[in-house]
Amino acid sequence: MTFVAEMWQFLKARRKVWLMPVIILMVVLGGLLILAQGSVVAPFIYTLF
Repeated sequence: MTFVAEMWQFLKARRKVWLMPVIILMVVLGGLLILAQGSVVAPFIYTLF
């Protein structure tokens, strides 16, 4: 959790807070791809990309 706090402080100090939605979206999509790798839903998710 300290990584998230340090990242937030870094983004706030550098005035790059607008990057936070992009980072969150990348983490969510990455997690979705990792979780769906071995499931039956994988063919449907891969059609999105």
